[in-house]
Amino acid sequence: MKINWANMLAGVAVAGALAAAGCGKKTETPGPAEKAGAALDRAAEKTGDAARTTSEAAKEAAGQAVQKTGEAIEKAGAAVEKAGESMQK
Repeated sequence: MKINWANMLAGVAVAGALAAAGCGKKTETPGPAEKAGAALDRAAEKTGDAARTTSEAAKEAAGQAVQKTGEAIEKAGAAVEKAGESMQK
């Protein structure tokens, strides 16, 4: 079997040209899948921001609740102590 190098070289050249043309193709406007992906990215970003804000607010509210509870326990302890002193007299 005799190989015709000219035909093989032409075939490789055509395949290379097609591959280069396909790789270089760039559309100016994004397609529907790219638009949907961008919308999902924005939604995920907004959801993350909202979760961080909510988390910070909950943390602050929990800190205030702990402080108020501590104050109430101190007042209750003082009242029990006062009642105990009154009982001893």
